[in-house]
Amino acid sequence: MKVALTGENAFGLRAELEKLVADFLAEHGDMALERLDGEEASFEKMQEALQSLPFLASRKMVVLRAPSMNKQFTEAAERLLAELPETTDVILVEPKLDKRLSYYKFLKKATDFREFAPLDRAGLAKWLVAQAKAGGGSLSPADAAYLIDRVGANQQLIGNELEKLLLYDSKIARETIELLTEATPQSTIFELLEAAFAGNTKRAMKLYAEQRAMKVEPQQIIAMLAWQLHVLALIKTAGDRTPDQIAREAKLNPFVVRKSAAAARKLSPAQLKTFIASLLEIDTRLKRETIDADEALENYLFRTR
Repeated sequence: MKVALTGENAFGLRAELEKLVADFLAEHGDMALERLDGEEASFEKMQEALQSLPFLASRKMVVLRAPSMNKQFTEAAERLLAELPETTDVILVEPKLDKRLSYYKFLKKATDFREFAPLDRAGLAKWLVAQAKAGGGSLSPADAAYLIDRVGANQQLIGNELEKLLLYDSKIARETIELLTEATPQSTIFELLEAAFAGNTKRAMKLYAEQRAMKVEPQQIIAMLAWQLHVLALIKTAGDRTPDQIAREAKLNPFVVRKSAAAARKLSPAQLKTFIASLLEIDTRLKRETIDADEALENYLFRTR
């Protein structure tokens, strides 16, 4: 068995690694497992681990974490895996891989390559429903979405909350979620700006208060608002370019452009210019005068109606 685990979803990657190791140990025992870290182990040590035969076991498993940190290993990886004894299983854990490198292409071709991308909200909700079922409980898709809205989309954190809920009652209901979890502000600057542009002053003020409750300083909010306005300006002046074309040319995430496109359509060029100029004025005054930053930003959001 030659498995490569990679991707930004650290929770999913770790869970898969733990499952693979646990299944192996259940059959072959602790003596058959060897773990090495590519940032610390020498190339010779990793090579020896892969080439040596099992000791007091019929098979052995070698788990190499980030072996690509060792240049010698990446250069010799194809040979090492080709010469791997039939009695040895190897798991290569590479959280961050440069897809432009031949090493990445080799792993995709020569191993059981498993990539763990971060889950979006829909994917996370499906995962929660499945995890609840696997744990002997139940959670509806609607309540899974509510749990995400309440505590956030960090998979590790929300997984811990799910375990707590299952211990209390295997049938998880919204009332249980409200009883046992603490609501965490999940607002974003985009939501803040979107509410302001839509004339929803009450919501805009609420979202601003949430940002401040999360210890986001006014200068940080100004910087993020400026970035969002920059994105809107790019979209507004892009002519008939598609969101993907805009993202590619401006080196932006396509999701960001697509999400901002609706807000951009609601604004006239004159409005956008006014919003940018007003935000610049606040930033300049904060650097030159002693003013109440919160009051200035709240007035700014109120004037975007």
